[in-house]
Amino acid sequence: MNFDYINRVLDIIKTIQVEENENMERCVELLTKTILDKKSIYTFGASHAGILSEEMYYRAGGLMTINPIFGREIMLDTSPITVTSKMERCVGYGTILASKVHFEKDDVLIIHSVSGRNPVSIEIAMAAKEKGTKIIGLTNLKYSKSVPSRHPSGKNLYEFCDIVLDNHGDIGDACVKLEGLEQKAGPTSTVIGATILNSIIVATAQNLIKKGMKRPPIFYSANVDGGDELNEELYKEYKDSIHYSFK
Repeated sequence: MNFDYINRVLDIIKTIQVEENENMERCVELLTKTILDKKSIYTFGASHAGILSEEMYYRAGGLMTINPIFGREIMLDTSPITVTSKMERCVGYGTILASKVHFEKDDVLIIHSVSGRNPVSIEIAMAAKEKGTKIIGLTNLKYSKSVPSRHPSGKNLYEFCDIVLDNHGDIGDACVKLEGLEQKAGPTSTVIGATILNSIIVATAQNLIKKGMKRPPIFYSANVDGGDELNEELYKEYKDSIHYSFK
């Protein structure tokens, strides 16, 4: 068995522990304040970038107060799948999606786009910023700075963010060079992005406890006896920050 992929992922994680520590700590402080102030947290990504929104949503061990923004046309069950690429590049589509979200001042939007160049993510970030929402952008800075924006503003996602988290992956995302093949194999953005965001969530829960919160809004597993009842109690406490249907 060849472990080139695992070794590369481990190398990136070690880099992140050093290079992204400060910005991850800033995210923890921001999310802590957002939860204490009973403000809202949103998350968005298009196509494969949207996998992280699903990872953070309605997940045992995850934050109950994270509200995903989903667009039907950019989900991976869309057919033909190439429609997702067309829609994330479609100028105006992100503005339409954002119009359904009630962003407010001092809310937080976590937005994931590896290249950061496509209009859908840029427009959602722009709409949120106009309302005073703080933006955490998860992207690849080297990649994003190497490609032009596809949005009329001429800017890429990172230029709209209050905090930028760099996934430190390879340009093009795939990371393992194969002999006899020009295209690398093994994308890293999902596993690295999930590692970054789950680390931030864990640290945020720890920080909330340090500040005296007895039960941070962390989902209990629905497959553990009593989990449903405990989640119902948390929902009642934090329902003003939860904008998805719980019942």
